[in-house]
Parts: sequence; C-alpha cells; structure tokens
Amino acid sequence: MADDTAKGAPRPRTRIQQRNTEAILDAALEVFSAQGFRGATLDQIATEAGLSKPNLLYYFPSKEAIHIALLTSLLDDWLAPLREMTDSGDPQAEIMRYMRRKLDMSQTMPRESRLFANEILQGAPRMGAMLGTDLKALVDEKAALIRRWAEAGQIAPVDPHHLIFSIWALTQHYADFDVQVRAVLGPGHNPHAEAEIFLSTLFEKLLKP
Repeated sequence: MADDTAKGAPRPRTRIQQRNTEAILDAALEVFSAQGFRGATLDQIATEAGLSKPNLLYYFPSKEAIHIALLTSLLDDWLAPLREMTDSGDPQAEIMRYMRRKLDMSQTMPRESRLFANEILQGAPRMGAMLGTDLKALVDEKAALIRRWAEAGQIAPVDPHHLIFSIWALTQHYADFDVQVRAVLGPGHNPHAEAEIFLSTLFEKLLKP
C-alpha cells in the first residue's frame, strides 16, 4: 500500500510547534527592531520567546534564518496596500487610500518598520534579491497605472515612482522617528491624526488635475 504522505513532503506542524514558531518570530521582531541584526543574539531571542536556545535552534538553524523569515513575511505585508491600488476606482481616491494605509501601518507596525529600515540601511544584505524582483515588479506595475491616470488628465502630472517614494518616506517617518516627532510636538498632540490631516491636504493638492 502506498504511503499517504509523499516522500520528502514536510509534515504538518503541531499546535505546539506552530505556537513556538510564532513566539520565536514575535520575540525576534522585538529584539531585531531594538538591537538591529548585528546587535541581536540568539540568546536574547530565546529569552524573549520564553524558550531555551537549543529549543529555538530546533525551529531555526541560525539568527540569519530567523531574520530572513521575518523579512520575507514583512515584505508581503508591506506590499499588500500597494497591491490593492486598482484602476477600478477613482485615481485620486486610490492613491489617497494607499497613503492612509501606509500611515496606519506606521502606527500599528512600528517594530516592523524599524526592522525594514535597519535592513535597508545595512545595504539589504538579506533581502536585496527580493527588492529587485518582487518589490520592483509591483512598484513598476503601479507606477505605470499612475502614469496612465496622469496622461489621461485624471490626476496632475507627477513622476509615479517618486510619488510612491514620497508616500513611503512621509508615512514611515512617523514610525521610525516617533520619539523625535513626539518630543518636538510636545504633550497634547496626536501625531497620527495630525499627520493624516496634513498629508491628505498635501497629496490632494499635488494630485489635483
């Protein structure tokens, strides 16, 4: 009788294995975002996850393997809002929705933002290939869409790639420089709400035909 499981096929993870994997990745996100890749250690990640180092190594063979797993998942999350930009809606509304999603991510995913920024500042040694393939292909696709909108007179003429870069820079600033933003604004301010008002006005004026 043939074995029901194909030879070489990975066995499904148990609940405990799934829980431990998630605990390791969440702990690694905390440690990497605070210490950077070079400053982080497996001992720190294991302690944060509530596991022994040998137990951690059962799931991931190295610090780099954990880092790559995090970055791969992060890039998929990071690109999701851009994928949702389509030609079925109003062009300006589509771009503004993307900007607001990115700003929301800066508030709800600050650790992920710092992890991504640290990797880029180091020259993207572990995700350079993904930047030149998955990310570039999607950005080029959406840049072409924005260019068609501009050529049709539906939005003002803009350089589509630099428009996307500007959205990244102006929204991610509120995650990566949160301490500075709050220090400068002082008490009694809501940086996220104020940023949404300001950036909405800025991009609406820029995009108005």
